Amino acid sequence: MNPAREQLPLLTTDEPAHQPATDAVRLLLFNAQHASPDRSRRQAHWIAGQEGADIAVLTEVSSTQGGDALVTALTERGYATVIAPQPPTPDYRTVIACRTSAVRTVLSPVTVTPHRAPAARVTVGGHDIGVLGLYVPSRGPKDQRNVAKRAFQEAVTESLPRLLAAFPDMPVIVAGDLNVIERGHQPPHKVFGNWEYDFYDSFQAAGLTDAFRHLHPDEVNHSWFGRSGNGFRFDHLFVSTPHAERILACDYHQEAREVGLTDHAVMTLRLSLPSTTGEQGEAPGTGPAEQPAAAAIERRRFGQPPPSRRPLRGKGRCTAHPRRTAELQGAQRVRKEQVLEIVRRR
Repeated sequence: MNPAREQLPLLTTDEPAHQPATDAVRLLLFNAQHASPDRSRRQAHWIAGQEGADIAVLTEVSSTQGGDALVTALTERGYATVIAPQPPTPDYRTVIACRTSAVRTVLSPVTVTPHRAPAARVTVGGHDIGVLGLYVPSRGPKDQRNVAKRAFQEAVTESLPRLLAAFPDMPVIVAGDLNVIERGHQPPHKVFGNWEYDFYDSFQAAGLTDAFRHLHPDEVNHSWFGRSGNGFRFDHLFVSTPHAERILACDYHQEAREVGLTDHAVMTLRLSLPSTTGEQGEAPGTGPAEQPAAAAIERRRFGQPPPSRRPLRGKGRCTAHPRRTAELQGAQRVRKEQVLEIVRRR
């Protein structure tokens, strides 16, 4: 194995401030903004205080003192497992921290700068979950514009089928700062090329569903804001499409950004798990009627008001996102097959 591609050993810690849930996956995505050691420790304190951060995926973590301070502080704040790959040369990296010790590090399927793409198998309530964290490079200096970004994006796109194959018969979650936006983004940004939109589309093509769009097909929300105040939805959470109907909540939260802990919004995901009776059918609270209520509860936990519904396209009306119809049809087919399978077993 190439030493540059190895991930650091797992770091064990004391009891967490919050006990991990056993009936749902609770994941938090946080951009560390290459913070100083002092701010890194404050970030860890804030993250550990969030009940919904059983799994924390942290992007833009430095490979120097600030990043090391963040990893240490997370262990001190009760994260039993921290996967912190170390790059062979100074670069940003992605870290996966879990409140449970039932975690197995998986070799990253991404062959270009794999320290930006750690992977793990996490056991929650007796069920295995595949997790991949991603931090896509920005455009880079003028003389190397988009070189690293293109190379990493191409490596990720090529790896996605292998990722799903590495985690068979289980939910797979991809969480990260992709530094790209979706087609139809509001407001539009002309700086992005088709190759960047194609990268976003590659997740759906590989069998992954945008968790936020699945629940909020026409909501305008942003995770990063430029100097002019224009917003960008750079941070994303994807769930393997066969498990998309188990998404209970997926939202952006601005609190940490507004108090200066980071320059990105925080994302959260709550994904229900099958009941312990062994059936893989719909678990309680995962039907379409329960999903909006679950999302509202998740927002109240972070002190957010109900979202304003704004259209992605058109004037004065909400227009469904162009991928929403196909996703719903696919989900309906999956649900119908699950029901037929349960009937056959009976």
